[in-house]
Parts: sequence; C-alpha cells; structure tokens
Amino acid sequence: MIDDSAQCPPPPSTLGPLMAAAIPSRERSNTLALVAVCLATLMFGLEISSVPVILPTLEKVLHADFKGLQWIMNAYTIACTTVLMATGTLADRYGRKRVFLICVTAFGITSLLCGLAANTAVLIVGRFLQGMAGGAMLICTIAVLSHQFREGAERSRAFVAWGVISGVGLGFGPIIGGLIVAVSNWQWVFLIQAPIAALSLALAVGSVQESRDPQAEHLDLWGIVTLSVAVFALTYFITQGSDLGFASAAALGILALSVVGFVAFVVVEKRIAHPMFDFSVFGIRQFSGAIIGCIGMNFSYWPFMIYLPIYFQGVLGYDSSTAGVFLLAYTLPFLAMTPVAERILQRYGARVAVPLGLATIGTGFVLMALGSSLEHASGWTILPGLLVAGIGIGLTNTPVTNTTTASVSSDRAGMASGIDVSARLIALAINIAVMGLILQESIRAQLRGALGASVDATALQAQAERIAAGNLAASDTLAHTALAHGFGAVMLYGGIGVIVLAAISYTIFGRGAASARR
Repeated sequence: MIDDSAQCPPPPSTLGPLMAAAIPSRERSNTLALVAVCLATLMFGLEISSVPVILPTLEKVLHADFKGLQWIMNAYTIACTTVLMATGTLADRYGRKRVFLICVTAFGITSLLCGLAANTAVLIVGRFLQGMAGGAMLICTIAVLSHQFREGAERSRAFVAWGVISGVGLGFGPIIGGLIVAVSNWQWVFLIQAPIAALSLALAVGSVQESRDPQAEHLDLWGIVTLSVAVFALTYFITQGSDLGFASAAALGILALSVVGFVAFVVVEKRIAHPMFDFSVFGIRQFSGAIIGCIGMNFSYWPFMIYLPIYFQGVLGYDSSTAGVFLLAYTLPFLAMTPVAERILQRYGARVAVPLGLATIGTGFVLMALGSSLEHASGWTILPGLLVAGIGIGLTNTPVTNTTTASVSSDRAGMASGIDVSARLIALAINIAVMGLILQESIRAQLRGALGASVDATALQAQAERIAAGNLAASDTLAHTALAHGFGAVMLYGGIGVIVLAAISYTIFGRGAASARR
C-alpha cells in the first residue's frame, strides 16, 4: 500500500508554520557552526601569538639557542604550508565538514604532544605536527564559512565574527601566554588547546553543513611535494646559512634545491588537469591584489611578533608581564578594527581597503624604527608605531580573506582559501628567517665595528646569536647597543617592504576592483 501522505505536499495552511519553524532552526544551526569555526580560529591564533612570549622561558628551561627558538616557531609555519593545498583538495573532495572535524581533533592531540615535550627537539617535532593540523584546520574554517554563509549581509557578518575572534586569539595571546607562565608553567600554553578543541568538535558535529566540490577528483601529490621542498629548503638556507657559509657548496646546493622545487611546482600545476594551485585565478585582479595583501601582512607584522618579546626584554629590560602588556598595544587594534575594515571594504572596495591597510602597517614600522632610535628609547617611544601597525593589520586581514574567497565561485572555496593561507604562511616562514638573519648580521656588524677585525669569526657569530636571543647581561652596554641597532634594521626592513607591497597591490587591483564593487 502506498502512503499518499508521504507523496503529497503539506496543505497550504501548514506551510507558514513549517517555514517559520525552519528559519529559527537554520539560524540556530548557523550560529552554532559559526561558534565552532571561531573556536578553531581562536586556537590557531593563540598558537601564533602566545608562543613568542614564552620563547625566553623556553631558552632557559629547555636550553634552546637562537636557531632553536626560530625553529620552534618556523616548524609550525612551514608545516602549515605542507598541508594547505592538500587540505583544500581533500576538503573539496571528501567533505569540508568531515575534514574540519579530523583537523580539529588532530590539533588537540598534537597540542598535548607539545605540552608534554621534554626537550627542544621533541618540541620542534611537536610544533611541526601541530602546524600541519593547524594549517589544515584554518583552511577548513574559511571553506566552511564560505559555503555555510552565502548571502551578502549574512556572509559579511560571519566573516566579521571570524575576524574578531581571530583578533581575540592573536590580540590576547601575548598576555594569556604571559599569565600562564606566571601562574603555572609553559606547558599549559599548549595544553589549554585540548579542551577548546573538544568544545569546537561538539558544536560542529550537529551544525556545520557538509559540502563538496564535484570537480575535485585527484590529490595533487607532486604539487604538495615540490612546494614543501621549495619552502623548507629556502627557509633552511636563510636560517642555517650563517653556519654553513652562504657561499659554501652545501648552502648553494640547498638554495638550488629550493629554486628547482619552485620551478617544478609551477610546471606540475600547469600540466595536470585538476591542480591544487590553479594559476588561472591570478587572472582575476581582485584575487591577485588580495594575495599581495596576504603576503604583505606576513612580510612584517606577524614575523616581527616573534621577535618583539626579545626586544622588550633584551633591549628595554622589561619583565615578561610588562612585555606582554606592551604587546597588547601591537595586537589589540587588530580586534578593534575588524568591523571598521569590513565597512571600508563594502563602501570603497578592495582596491582601497587592502593597500590602505598595508600602508598603515608600513607606517607603524617606520614609527617604531624612529622611536627605537631615540637616545632614551622605551616602550612608550615605540608605542605609537605599535598601535599604528596594529590598526593596519586590523584594516587588512578580513578584507583580504573576504576578497580572495568572494572572487571565485563557491565550489572552489577550498582551493581559493588554500592559496590565500599558503601565501600568508609561506611569507611568514620566509620572513621569520629573514628577520632573524637581519637581526644577527646587524648585531655581528656592530660587534665587529666595536671590537675590530681581529676577532675570531666563529666566536663573533656565536656571540651575535647569543645576543639576538636576548641572552645578555644587564651591564653589557655593547651587547645592548648592538641588539638595539639590529632591531632598528629589522623594523626598517618590515616598514619599507610592506609599503612597497601596498603600492603593488593597489596597482594590481586597478580599475577592476572598483568596477567589481559597483
């Protein structure tokens, strides 16, 4: 017997109540999904901004040298780049919700591994695994948002919330890290992620919509391998080049490997039918201009956060709590400016919003360099630069992400967000290494100028690395002068570089961005 009631639509009189019941249910589901995604974003942000504050503690407790401190941070960022594009493809193919749940679980487990690390080597390995989980998780948050929130106003509000929570994680991370070390121990900077991951999972299971890209057919293994090799080799060359000798056969071989890797990556992506890195999207002006914004943010602002605690404690002599308070001036404007940035994007378009944000970051770095060069430099003399740079990152972050994902069709959200975050993290990994190199070489040049050319080169390099890590006596005037000089050079590098990228971004957007907004 056929049940006619199962085939016939509900009577018209019942449609109104059914629709009324469905709308609140959908809104509730979207709200829970947004909270789950924002918790994942919070975890990712905390792992970037809270760890730099504990680096001086790790130097003492785990006996990490300057390069070890760099690798504790860079293992995370390099690992992110190894999985970004693969995650975009896997999420598009097997389901963005499914992959998101797996990534959040993996992030919680690897955070526990980092918190239980007994030495620098184990922590670096743990950070690499955590970075793989974190990079994949971040890709999924953007892809999930792009699919779950498609309407203009709703989408804008979702990305504003995502940006605000990113700001909370990144803005309060320094003070959270400092407080955790003050009341407990450094391990809890990592262990605290486990309960947050569990809550995100519980909310996501019943609220996040599953979505796939029917065109996603194959995992681009060769693309993943060639890009990972290229980024790791370049970062290794920059970080370890001073030990190997930049002109040595070993160093030049590593650099050549990086170049070959990048060339091979481009060739592979152009030849396969379904690339994880579709270069055709760079023909879209809005997408390309926004990608320059991704690079610009991570050219100066985010890598410098890793070195700021060393500046506050090594150059200015502040304790970790005071350093954490001044770091808030660097990060909190990010939180406050996110809604403003979205309004600027909606009113003036990406051509104004993105270059304006980048130029503001650059201006902040120039102000920091000027403040640090004063005879009686202090946290107060660089405070204006900290605030302006923080305002700049707040003006840039959300418009960049919204523009990259909105400039392609929704079924390619995984691929687009993969390129977005790849650009950020590749730039971050490289510039962590570059800023460390500039800092060391500036210190070494200052020491050589003061001590003379007769000083043993190996001993001079070791002393420069020790000073760069902030390991110097309060009475060592030469070391303090050299460290302050090195940080001035790093600030100028960050400021000038990001201002140049702002001009490039503005040029790439061209009139296409304005016409697209209208």
